[in-house]
Amino acid sequence: VQLRVGGGLVQAGGSLRLSCAASGPTSSIYNMGWFRQGPGKEREFVGVIRWSDGTAYYTDSLSGRFTISRDNARNTMYLQMNSLRPEDTAVYYCAGRGMFTTQPIYDIASYPYWGQGTQVTVSS
Repeated sequence: VQLRVGGGLVQAGGSLRLSCAASGPTSSIYNMGWFRQGPGKEREFVGVIRWSDGTAYYTDSLSGRFTISRDNARNTMYLQMNSLRPEDTAVYYCAGRGMFTTQPIYDIASYPYWGQGTQVTVSS
C-alpha cells in the first residue's frame, strides 16, 4: 500500500485540507490515521478513521477543529483543519493499518503503511 499526502502553508485562523491517497492492495486497510510531528517534538496521534463505515476518532485536544473523512471511490482520506494555530505547525503523516490489530489506535508502531509526510506551516 502506498500513501501520498498533499499539504501547504496557511495563516493563523485559516483552514487547510490535507489529502492522503492510497494505492495498491487497499482492501487490506481497516484504519487510516493522521499523525503529526512538530519541530523538536515526537510524532503524535491526530485521529483515525475506520475505513468500512467512516467512524472517526480524534485526540481530545484537536476534536472540534480537525475532521477526518474519506472517499471510498477514490481511496482517499482527508484531514480538514480549521482555526489553525501556529502550534499546529508540523509535518503531517497519514498511515494505514489492517483489521487484525489489537494495539490502540494511537499506537504509531501498529501502522505498517506510511505516507511521505507533508509540511504544514501556520504563520502568525
